[in-house]
Amino acid sequence: MSESTYVPPKIWQWKTESGGQFASINRPIAGATHQAELPVGKHPLQLYSLATPNGVKITILLEELLALGIKEAEYDAHLIEIMEGDQFGSGFVEVNPNSKIPALVDTSADISSDKRGENKLPIFESGAILLYLAEKFDAFLPKEPLLKSQCMSWLFWQVGSGPYLGGGFGHFYAYAPEKFEYPIERFTMEVKRQLDVLDRHLTNNKYMCGDQYTIADIAIWPWYGALMQNKVYEAAEFLQTQEYKHLTRWTEEISQRTAVKRGIMVNRTWGELDEQLHERHDASDFELKTQDKLVIPE
Repeated sequence: MSESTYVPPKIWQWKTESGGQFASINRPIAGATHQAELPVGKHPLQLYSLATPNGVKITILLEELLALGIKEAEYDAHLIEIMEGDQFGSGFVEVNPNSKIPALVDTSADISSDKRGENKLPIFESGAILLYLAEKFDAFLPKEPLLKSQCMSWLFWQVGSGPYLGGGFGHFYAYAPEKFEYPIERFTMEVKRQLDVLDRHLTNNKYMCGDQYTIADIAIWPWYGALMQNKVYEAAEFLQTQEYKHLTRWTEEISQRTAVKRGIMVNRTWGELDEQLHERHDASDFELKTQDKLVIPE
């Protein structure tokens, strides 16, 4: 035990000066902080998001659906700047009381029982949105019972495992104001175990569900694929991700899909300007409205 070991008080109190990269938006209470209506575009599907791993799960799936020729999957993607607190606006909180991206509103759903007379179906939590869209459009969700059960299991595996990677390892390794051995060791061990779980499964499976590319892959790739490619936390060397040969193969194959390349651009506000599409309202936006085309040179 070090001399700086933290001794919890008998009663916890919120210290807003606790620091850390996300100190300005972390708080122990729910609800809206300000009035702000959500924008509404022209398509039945309205997505409110940011290109974090959880956010791009949805834009990848939507782009995959459109690539299949499912025109009903057209969508408007509105930018939610989480570091600015957009997720605490009253309109967003109405759609997602948990104030986390992504959130989706389907205005084409049949909810005639809605007493308010509104044809708006809100869905929040990335796993729930993936499942909703897969069922709505009958795509990327296996029909055969065994494969469907595997798909659901891996989907919920990601939902349950992701917080260990993001809120656990990522936070203490990359974002915490101070580095401490115990939490980094604890979550590194768990993330390495998760990578091994995936690598072993992919030894004899092209995708998470045999030869079928499904919402399980779409859920897992944004987190674990990004980790493998050193695109989150800059931790690939630390974790020695090159050791996971089958996971590497899966990561690279999915990264080459056209819909994946498009999906990770949507609501992205960092990186190369030609890879940023802050909002997406039409398929032509990928060619006409990336930031390299909108930013006026000095």
